[in-house]
Amino acid sequence: MNGNDLLYRLSLNLIDDIGSVQAKNLIEHFGDAQAVFKAKKKELSLIEGIGEVRASKIKSFENFIEAEDEIKFCEKHHIEILFLTDTHYPKRLLNCYDPPTVLFYRGNADLNHAKIISIIGTRNNTDYGKQITEKLVADISSNNILIVSGLAFGIDAIAHKAALHNSLPTIGVLAHGLDSIYPSQHKTLAKEMLLNGGLLTEFRQNTKPDKHNFPRRNRIVAGMSDATIVIETATKGGSMITAELADNYNRDVFAVPGKITDGKSGGCLKLIQQNKAILFSDAAHIMETMGWEEKKKSKSKKQRELFIQLTDEEKIIVDILKEKEMMPIDELYLKSSLSSSAVAAAILNLEMNNVVMGLPGKMYRLI
Repeated sequence: MNGNDLLYRLSLNLIDDIGSVQAKNLIEHFGDAQAVFKAKKKELSLIEGIGEVRASKIKSFENFIEAEDEIKFCEKHHIEILFLTDTHYPKRLLNCYDPPTVLFYRGNADLNHAKIISIIGTRNNTDYGKQITEKLVADISSNNILIVSGLAFGIDAIAHKAALHNSLPTIGVLAHGLDSIYPSQHKTLAKEMLLNGGLLTEFRQNTKPDKHNFPRRNRIVAGMSDATIVIETATKGGSMITAELADNYNRDVFAVPGKITDGKSGGCLKLIQQNKAILFSDAAHIMETMGWEEKKKSKSKKQRELFIQLTDEEKIIVDILKEKEMMPIDELYLKSSLSSSAVAAAILNLEMNNVVMGLPGKMYRLI
């Protein structure tokens, strides 16, 4: 991607009413963002989701200098600008209905890490919440998991610090631009995270941490993770919003139970009661639920698989799954070039023969 197209991609993100879906449709149709701005209004209006009003806004846009300033700022501070069609863009967010069009990232962790969990909770945690968070992170430290949270006071900061202490990469998702850190008390923590993890936001420089930005931040925390773990929360607040979003995105949600008289456990108990969260017991339970536990394959099992007669379609699925530790069903459809019904039938037979295991979030891996 050349510098010109980056300028136009950022500019596209600055136009009111042009969200991620519209931006993606426009670029897929015209080939690149620069071509979108050069297109005629009538041609723009015929694109799905655009219409005459949005087409007019694209043609009347003139604020390219703001996009230029953002590019200069990012270059100076070694910030990566990620458009939703870029290779390094967090692919899990693309499975959500409202992914950010553009993300700004500074760090060294892989945003498409094989295993990602978010750990969230109240800003006013108890000692119990702190102990659970630290024990959870320590117990999963051998599983090479990326920890995501919101860099807030309380459980967020405890999760980030525990990840660093246990040499796990950790990403802080911000509700403001990368020219500042909120809360300011976490500047040192943020610097440490850049050495093993990073900072991620959809907000441009000079964006303040206004109240309405936090729900947008929370959807990224929920959407880029395979599972969300709620340590402590009241029945209302940011953690509940994040948990609800994760549930809506068909992600697994775990909640730590607490005393029914403890207000800081009220939200966790509510999520469990409403079947929106799995009751958290220990790290091993999470690993088992997510299919991340290490299992030793017995010799007899390997020998048994040698006698399974695979169809051509099943062989294709098995060969694809050998490429990665796990893979979503959508990627299997794409890579196999088989019909959805053929893939479904092949996976069903492979599961019955203990060759393939289904995981939460419509993911699959070889046993």
